[in-house]
Parts: sequence; C-alpha cells; structure tokens
Amino acid sequence: MLGGKPAIRGIRISVQTILEYLAAGETKENILKEFPFLEPEDIDACLDFAAKLMGKYSVHVLAA
Repeated sequence: MLGGKPAIRGIRISVQTILEYLAAGETKENILKEFPFLEPEDIDACLDFAAKLMGKYSVHVLAA
C-alpha cells in the first residue's frame, strides 16, 4: 500500500496513477517508457484490479 492506496508489487507507484495515465490516453508502451522499472504485466494487473473492484459495486447514473 502507498498511503493507503494499492501499489504495484511493492513499488511506490499507485494503481491509481497507472489507471489515470491509461484514462488520459497513454499507451502501455509510453507508460513503460515513463516507468522503466514496470513490466507489461504490472499494467495488466492494474486493469484487472480495477475490473474486479468495479464488479463489487453498482453505479447509478442520475439524469440531469
């Protein structure tokens, strides 16, 4: 954990950070260049974590 946030393999990079890079449109290749100590499987694990987390919650959208 990193300040209470899930981290990648004990590295001080949060799962949230990687997900934010992906949400901003960054490619896996660019993320791996930015964080050369990461492996492609780390990014896949972040996505898997997010998918499993979202599977536990219901999202309700309110109409404006």
